[in-house]
Amino acid sequence: MNYPKSEKYNTPELMAKIMGPNPVKLLEELMLENRTPEGSVVMDLGSGQGLTSVFLAKEYGFKVYAADLWSEPEENRKFFDSMGVSREMITPVKADASQLEFENEFFDAVVSTDSYNYFGRDEEYLDRCLLPCVKSGGYIYIAVPGMKKDCHDNLPPELLLSWTPEQMEYMRDTDYWRGIFSHSSGAEIISVSQMQSNEEVWNDWLMQENEYAVGDRKSMEAGAGKYLNFISAVLRKK
Repeated sequence: MNYPKSEKYNTPELMAKIMGPNPVKLLEELMLENRTPEGSVVMDLGSGQGLTSVFLAKEYGFKVYAADLWSEPEENRKFFDSMGVSREMITPVKADASQLEFENEFFDAVVSTDSYNYFGRDEEYLDRCLLPCVKSGGYIYIAVPGMKKDCHDNLPPELLLSWTPEQMEYMRDTDYWRGIFSHSSGAEIISVSQMQSNEEVWNDWLMQENEYAVGDRKSMEAGAGKYLNFISAVLRKK
């Protein structure tokens, strides 16, 4: 697919900040299903070094809370300032996804790109941790790395060149995720589907020279990509 919005962010300096397959392209595809109006208050859950938060603020006009446990708000603030995003548009916060300390019904929507698979596989997570801080009728947009078809009973050797079986536990298929979301009593499933961006986002990641990208090349160069895909989900709080 084409990525007219993401191309503006395709610079060596910005790509050096990504922490996995290109999250900006993933986010652009995910937000093709955007139902949240400009000016809405949105949490970027698992925002990393903040590139997706900048994208949400600049391209969609959201007031973004960049929520991440492993990055430092002060460093992200410097990055947001360098990107020319006003402080009214992005607020960096250190946040544990399992203990979100926001007021009830604070957010119009939540976006999570390439992180929900780490904390959201608990069937109770949505109702217990995330939905309380989302307004009724608000949307949750999720993109996670996954498999085209679950093969955990017999993991292909190509996958194990870069990842352990324990690491592969985070990679599941659409049926798995639909089952997880269906346990929620407070969220309506709008869609769960495979994404088109798999090849492009992986190529952008594998071009990076950090140790994690270099490690992932072993599996991908052996053909592991034929088993993998990204999965999008759109949910609505009842």
